[in-house]
Formats: sequence, structure tokens, C-alpha cells
Amino acid sequence: MRLVPFPFALLTACCLLGAEKPLPRAAPIYSALSIVNAADNQSGQLAPNTIGTIYGANLAYSTAAITGSNIKGGALPIMLGASETTVLLDNFPAALYYVSPVQINFLVPPNLLPGPVSVYVDVDSTRGPLIQLTLGRAAPGLFQLDPQNAVATFTDGSVLTTASPAKPGDFVSLWATGLGETTPPADGFQLPTAAAPLVAGANLSILLDGKPVDPSAIEYAGVAPGYAGLYQINLQLPVSTGANPEIRLQLDGAISIKNVHLPVSP
Repeated sequence: MRLVPFPFALLTACCLLGAEKPLPRAAPIYSALSIVNAADNQSGQLAPNTIGTIYGANLAYSTAAITGSNIKGGALPIMLGASETTVLLDNFPAALYYVSPVQINFLVPPNLLPGPVSVYVDVDSTRGPLIQLTLGRAAPGLFQLDPQNAVATFTDGSVLTTASPAKPGDFVSLWATGLGETTPPADGFQLPTAAAPLVAGANLSILLDGKPVDPSAIEYAGVAPGYAGLYQINLQLPVSTGANPEIRLQLDGAISIKNVHLPVSP
């Protein structure tokens, strides 16, 4: 089994200097539709240990992205910079990757169970609306290189693009969130330091142009070491793979979005 490095800073954004706190403070603004899966921006697609995004207004005083100095004892922070922004799901604080006045990237607490949850954003004791969501057992979403193509890498870590596509039979790694439970399970907000495959019996299917790939072609599916909430799938492309196939992940009754492709040139 190969574990290759995740090559993009997809979970963070460039850290900008923040302004002084404005007074008085307006309450955070967001809705159920603006709380989405961070991989594909789909609302209603979250599960425990999934990376999510909240879009809105008044979500933070300033802009801050996670850095190494924010990670204490190997755990992600629940507050970033001087923004005093927190995200709570059923009163459990979420780990934060990025905050700004208009966007938050967060990790759904892995200890939550599938089912109804209440979500709100708090900025310096000023709360936004309480939103009711339903967490699934899984919420598969592929990170995307651009609106048409999934993020995928070769075994050397280089990126598949339309100018540098894979060939049928190649080994590639896919990058996703929302793939559910693993063995061992996620340990709070600790960054995983080793491989942890999906739980035994997980019914992950990879569809290429609507056809499921033989499960024996999936070399590994589980957490990506060093990235909480990020999952890695090592896959050998079938020799029958056509040009730039649509790729979808299906798991526990949930499926990733249509019209996302994998750069392949037979």
C-alpha cells in the first residue's frame, strides 16, 4: 500500500492580516443552504469527520488560516487568529481550518452520530441563527482541481491534468471527504499519523462513467495521514477506462456529484 502526499493546500487559504475588531458587532449570517461539503459545495452533504464550509457574512472579525503553530499536541484548533469565531454542532466545538468574514472551513466532530444536529456560529459571544441539519453515515465528496476535474495524483505525487492525464491501468490516488468510519476510528481532532482504512464492510463503490470498478482495484481507502477529515483512495484504473470518465463515489446510500471527471487518455 502506498501513501502519497496530498499536494494541495485545499484545506486552508492564504493568511491575511486582520483588521481591528469593529464595534458594534453584527450577528453572523448564514443558512442551511450555505453550510456545505467543502469538497464539492453541496448542501445537505455532511457526516461525522467531514470537512465542511459555511458561507455567509459577519463570520469573523478577520481572516486566518491554520498553520503549524495552531496545532497543539497534534490537535486541530477550535479557534483561529484573533477572530474569536467558533462553530458548534450540538454544542460540540468544531475544529477550524480557515475563517474569514465570509467563509469558514471546519471539521464536523468525529464523535457525533448520524442524525439531526443543530449548528450555529458564535463570534465573540454574538451568535448566528440555530440551523438544523441531518448528518449522514457518509457524505462522499471528491475534491476538485477545477469545475470539471477531480483532484487526483500519480504514485509520485504529481497531479493528473488534461495536459498530463493518466493511462488505463495506471495507479492513481483520489482525495475526498465524508467517507465515514475508519479502523481505528478518528481520535477527536488529532491529526492522523498512520493509515486507517474504512471500517470492515464499508460498501464504497467507485463509478467510472456509471460503471462500478471491481473492488479488487481499490488498493486502499481510508484516512490520509496528516490530514484530519481527508480521505485517500488508491485505485488501479481498469484497462477498459475510456477518455476522461465521469467519476463518482457511492457509500452508505450517498453519492458524490455528477459531471466530475478524471483526466485519462487511453
